[in-house]
Amino acid sequence: MEIEVKSDLSEALKRHFGFNKFKGEQEAIIKSVLDGNDTFVIMPTGGGKSLCYQLPALILEGTAIIVSPLIALMKNQVDAIRGFGSEHGIAHFLNSSLNKSEAERVRADIKSGVTKLLYVAPESLNKQENIDFFKDVNISLVAIDEAHCISEWGHDFRPEYRKLRPMIEAISNVPVMALTATATPKVQQDIQKNLGMTDANVFKSSFNRDNLFYEIRPKSKNVARDMIKFIKQHEGKSGIVYCLSRKKVEEMAETLQVNGIKALPYHAGLDAATRARHQDAFLMEEADVICATIAFGMGIDKPDVRFVIHHDIPKSLEGYYQETGRAGRDGGEGVCLSFYSYDDITKLEKFMQGKPISEQEIGKQLLNEVVSYVETSVCRRKFILHYFGEEFDSKNCNEHCDNCKHPKKQEEAQEQLELVIQTVLDIKEKFKSKHLINIFLGVNSSQIKSYKHDTLPAYGIGAEKGERYWQSLVRQAVINGYLSKDIENYGLLKVTEAGQAYLAKPTPFKMTIDHDYEAATEAEDAIPMGAMKGGGAADDNLLRMLKDLRKDISKEENLPPFVIFQDPSLEDMAFRYPITMEELTDISGVGAGKAKKYGEPFLELIKDYVEENEIEREQDMIVKTVVKKSSNKVYIIQSIDRKLDLEDIADAKGLTMNDLLTEIEHIVSSGTKVNIDYYIDEAVDEDKQDDIYEYFQEEAETDSIEAALEELGEDDYTEEEIRLVRIKFISEFGH
Repeated sequence: MEIEVKSDLSEALKRHFGFNKFKGEQEAIIKSVLDGNDTFVIMPTGGGKSLCYQLPALILEGTAIIVSPLIALMKNQVDAIRGFGSEHGIAHFLNSSLNKSEAERVRADIKSGVTKLLYVAPESLNKQENIDFFKDVNISLVAIDEAHCISEWGHDFRPEYRKLRPMIEAISNVPVMALTATATPKVQQDIQKNLGMTDANVFKSSFNRDNLFYEIRPKSKNVARDMIKFIKQHEGKSGIVYCLSRKKVEEMAETLQVNGIKALPYHAGLDAATRARHQDAFLMEEADVICATIAFGMGIDKPDVRFVIHHDIPKSLEGYYQETGRAGRDGGEGVCLSFYSYDDITKLEKFMQGKPISEQEIGKQLLNEVVSYVETSVCRRKFILHYFGEEFDSKNCNEHCDNCKHPKKQEEAQEQLELVIQTVLDIKEKFKSKHLINIFLGVNSSQIKSYKHDTLPAYGIGAEKGERYWQSLVRQAVINGYLSKDIENYGLLKVTEAGQAYLAKPTPFKMTIDHDYEAATEAEDAIPMGAMKGGGAADDNLLRMLKDLRKDISKEENLPPFVIFQDPSLEDMAFRYPITMEELTDISGVGAGKAKKYGEPFLELIKDYVEENEIEREQDMIVKTVVKKSSNKVYIIQSIDRKLDLEDIADAKGLTMNDLLTEIEHIVSSGTKVNIDYYIDEAVDEDKQDDIYEYFQEEAETDSIEAALEELGEDDYTEEEIRLVRIKFISEFGH
């Protein structure tokens, strides 16, 4: 290598890539490689990692090997390099997607010296035939992209990555680069140790992406509508929607398509040609949105992704950071919106069952960090950067996260913080946060007893504040540097020097109160007869008018008002202003039958109201659904038609009796008539049937089970008996 080439890297940058100057530490990183040093690069997505190995590869003699985990990533990178030069063979990939003749063509280009960059999968690098081939080739450097795959603590651990060092040494003694966008201090240590590069030059850029806006919203049953509204507010802009499962990816893509959004699915279950076609459509802006599992986006060089939506929360903060990092890579707007329900966490925990205990322990810790991030009320940017070992003043967030834009309630917690720090010392810094919190709550567990922690001054002292309060305070003590988690020992809490200093000289400490997303979701779900709320604020004037109309019709029909339409349905109408029969059937709890029977006067009232008050309807709130009959619904209706015992129907579908009744209530409340007389006659005394039926027909003002039990007598009637007869009543009179 010639010295003058090294000294004029700017000229090489301009010649090969057309850029006038380097970004961040790119130049120093490239010089490190050209000097023959092992080099470790931690650089956030969009920081220009690829150029750090691409430029040295083009400058140095021989072929650079770039280890990459995904075929899609390799293809994208190879296409990009070929676009910068006139020689097609300048870049190749070698993986399982090539046939024998294609692989031979690649080897010929390498031998002739044409190929400067060769992208390989770790599995390919481990094959003996390839090792033997590379031994006779001039290798300039080895770059390991997505190096976090080496670590079990990384968000995308791949065992084949841990076998790379012996292969590299077998090929040639050349400089090794490890590159990743996401590495906590623990993962960084793991990578360097495994690759035998503990003496490497380390370049760690700031993890702060100041153009990204982070937001968490509670995931309701109407999450599809919330997403559609958001996407239509960003119409024509590119975005990615991440889902946990392939099935959900397919469903979400279909739902977006029928609502006029150009969306395509992407997951490993699709054949390679379809995946490539969908990826290209997204890059070429023939599709605005890609619905994907986490496989999509690694290395995809689309700089103008304007939003990343997580339908489901990822299993680690590294994964979340990398996926959100695909937004705004050009420095422009990037909105990172995630929908959260604790059910997502429960599903991820179930996925871990059956794995080795050590792997489960790591997975649980990573999940706990995700929950902490989601539920925290402190600056999200500060939380993320602290997780990656970087300190950040939340004043510099500039309201670029939901918590800074809408600050949450704070309260003084100096005494409680002192208590937390002191108790960590009292238990010899040998326990995790859950054990510490159980002490404050006064939990009478065998572990607490065996260590005699029930004799500590702090035992039971904070029971009235509850678990969430102490979780939040411990979390904020860690974020503010008073405590630390010993990751090597599964997250044991330690007191830092700052914590010791705080105990010696306490000062006022304001803690923010965490979000309670589960309460928000429960409020959304707490709807009688399984109907769904419309979400948002209803138009109170219209709601009163709708209730008056319902009352008039109920008098004409001699039926209780709730049989016509239930309150949640009217609230949804007063929020979404449906004016056509099609829009009405999209209202929660309104099926085609009920809409046809009772809908016309309600539609006329709403239409007149909208015109008179010059209301601009939010059309993007009228969400079309993909026509798919629930297999449960069809099976239940068919089984009832055949007069099968309800217990047998429940057993066949793995449902409890309570769940089955809820399913049947959904069916009848949305307009489908069922006849369960055969079962009621066996299960409910005839006199009781008459009393319950008469109550709903003549006395009931609502369909509330609680009100019915109170009126009829809890000692004489069961909830199940009342639900059964209520189904019969609504099925007969509501259709």
